[in-house]
Amino acid sequence: GGAAMAAVRDVEIDPEGTFKYILVRLQRPGGAEQRDIVRGTGAAEFHNHIFEKVNPDMEKLGYECKCLGGGKIEHNSKDKKIRVFGLSTGYGKADHSVTVEILKKVYTDYEITWSDDKK
Repeated sequence: GGAAMAAVRDVEIDPEGTFKYILVRLQRPGGAEQRDIVRGTGAAEFHNHIFEKVNPDMEKLGYECKCLGGGKIEHNSKDKKIRVFGLSTGYGKADHSVTVEILKKVYTDYEITWSDDKK
């Protein structure tokens, strides 16, 4: 079980720009093993577009997915800064502090901040 879960990347976001993101909880059906992942892209007009792409991929690996909420990510790769803010109308606001902790695992040399600001 652990190997398949390890194969799923913690973070998949666009390398630049401001875009919608969602926080997704993966869980083995009936199992205690779970983890949260961050997915975001400017290609998604709505937050559910991201979930609709992630969900089937994770189901193939044997996970149940639950969207814990969403928001926006502003990714400035030149200055190595990421700002997490906003919310999802459909899924509600993700816990941005959790999102930041996950982002820090991947973007170790970045300044990463969050706020409840809408813009």
